[in-house]
Amino acid sequence: MTDLRKIIIDDTEVEVDGAMTLIQACEVAGVEIPRFCYHERLSIAGNCRMCLVEVVGGPPKPAASCAMQVRDLRPGPEGQPPVVKTKSPMVKKAREGVMEFLLINHPLDCPICDQGGECDLQDQAMAYGVDFSRFREPKRAVDDLDLGPLVGTQMTRCISCTRCVRFTSEVAGITQMGQTGRGEDSEITTYLNQTLDSELQGNIIDLCPVGALTSKPYAFTARPWELKKTETIDVMDALGANIRVDTKGREVMRIMPRNHDGVNEEWLSDKSRFVWDGLRRQRLDKPYIRENGKLKPATWGEAFAAIKVAVEGKKVAGLIGDLVSTEAAFALKQLVGSLGGQVECRVDGAKLPAGNRSGYVGTATIEDIDDAERILLIGTNPRTEAPVLNARIRKAWINGANVAMIGENVDLTYDYMHLGTDKEMLAQLADMDHSDKHGTNGLMIVGQGAISGADGADVLAAAMKAADAAHSKLLVLHTASGRVGAMDLGCVSSGDADTLVTGADVVFNMGSDEATIADGPFVIYQGSHGDRGAHRADVILPGAAYTEESGIFVNTEGRPQMSARAGFAPGDARENWAVLRALSAELGHTLSFDSLSALRADMFAKAPHLSAIDQVPENEWAPIKGNKLKKGALVNAITEHYQTNPIARASQVMAELASNASARKAAKLAAE
Repeated sequence: MTDLRKIIIDDTEVEVDGAMTLIQACEVAGVEIPRFCYHERLSIAGNCRMCLVEVVGGPPKPAASCAMQVRDLRPGPEGQPPVVKTKSPMVKKAREGVMEFLLINHPLDCPICDQGGECDLQDQAMAYGVDFSRFREPKRAVDDLDLGPLVGTQMTRCISCTRCVRFTSEVAGITQMGQTGRGEDSEITTYLNQTLDSELQGNIIDLCPVGALTSKPYAFTARPWELKKTETIDVMDALGANIRVDTKGREVMRIMPRNHDGVNEEWLSDKSRFVWDGLRRQRLDKPYIRENGKLKPATWGEAFAAIKVAVEGKKVAGLIGDLVSTEAAFALKQLVGSLGGQVECRVDGAKLPAGNRSGYVGTATIEDIDDAERILLIGTNPRTEAPVLNARIRKAWINGANVAMIGENVDLTYDYMHLGTDKEMLAQLADMDHSDKHGTNGLMIVGQGAISGADGADVLAAAMKAADAAHSKLLVLHTASGRVGAMDLGCVSSGDADTLVTGADVVFNMGSDEATIADGPFVIYQGSHGDRGAHRADVILPGAAYTEESGIFVNTEGRPQMSARAGFAPGDARENWAVLRALSAELGHTLSFDSLSALRADMFAKAPHLSAIDQVPENEWAPIKGNKLKKGALVNAITEHYQTNPIARASQVMAELASNASARKAAKLAAE
């Protein structure tokens, strides 16, 4: 039951929940309160004192609005609502004093600081500070930390707001940062000079309200006002995090998260944030044709002519890779279908049931994790498959959820009950009586590793049976951002990817760099990077990367989201749907659309739910039948988190992170 209280803030009466803090109540009233340490997704520290307000009738000193609840306020002498002032002389003097203290040791680094132009300290010093200082002693200085290849440090600028410490310990789940010392000697540091071991550490760059923590790869390359900012969607994992891509000219300079409570909140994984240097390297910027065993540059006309000769009278198959938008998948399905062939998007061998959305997406949303009382992970490591989703599971665990796991025993940043690695355990679970769990919020998360083996369909059937018995919701955690959208469009063959490729004379490979194509068929590769797929190709068609074309991606919970074009593809590379439309005309099987809007109209006619952008459709529960599970361990889908796709493999930053991760695994610790 909500405890509603009336409160007067700067002569405006508002009714708010008594559990709210004063800083939250002020936001409801439309009053801005300055803050450095307070953050709505972190615990309350109350140590910067910038958010001071005057409580009328309270103590004769200002109160920290972030640490005082509305229910703690006393009503007036005749029962009037409590009065809070945020613009009184007491508050003005207090804020000026706090700002003067904060600037005592802060260096005059603004001209060379990466935070310049988007710095909370700059903004609040202008709004609430004074133009002089009474401090004449030398400024103190502290040593900089080495946090690894991602986060640059200038700790002399630090104002000890402790946001980074609270984020790493509460959200990321690592205990490597803390504050040591007292008074003037206090400083934020890492214990034993450790570098950060987390897939979410880049978020402390956004959280830092000053320039103490900055992005190492982005350092000294651009100023915020030089950048063109494009709101789009991330494709490095299947979560579909909302991001902002900042470009300078044709180059992507940085990637930052956008807030979306239903998907990524306001966090972003390090792979998604720092992969942008991979967009510049190993790019395919012109068509190539293989002659005498060697790839040689060609024109579009020559490439299309070679394809026309190759496909004439031949059996054609299509593979759809992990980063392919729904538009490109739809266009390829239309083209290959007109040539009498089939396409397949399950290139990793996952036994996802065609046409059964509850089987390849599930019935849960990502937000359901927040309210879950029990969570069962089956054959998945969410820390590497979707780090932001893993942080959400950790939040549920902190709030009292019981987490259990059937699969590899890995470090997930929270405690869980390990039920074993064998599939037989899942079979036993499916056959057990779960009536005691009815009426509680349960959630099962099934990974791609669990359903990729020969008996993957049986594993999924057992998981669905167990979810049915326990009245739990089911979430299928994908590893490929383009998979759900391609499944929605029916990009599946009668067999699997291996069978399809083996029986084909010509394989049209759309960005599938993880699939191995044996010698024999003629391979046409369309993609953005010179990776494994291009190495095997007989003809290469250069396509746009995810930041260079507009497209719809469906995330792991089945939510369609629209990505936007932030820049243009290099050289002769073109948008993927446009390449296929031009090729179809050359092959004499012209596709039915001439523009992206016409393509989408056709696509929405086939799959209407794709037009409901940012809405999660409800899936009808349809459990699949399977055979009895045999013995065998469940293996996770991802072994190398930082090297899962061609963009990541082209990135120097990702290569360094992968190297550091493997070195950390190999390190033998001495017994203490």
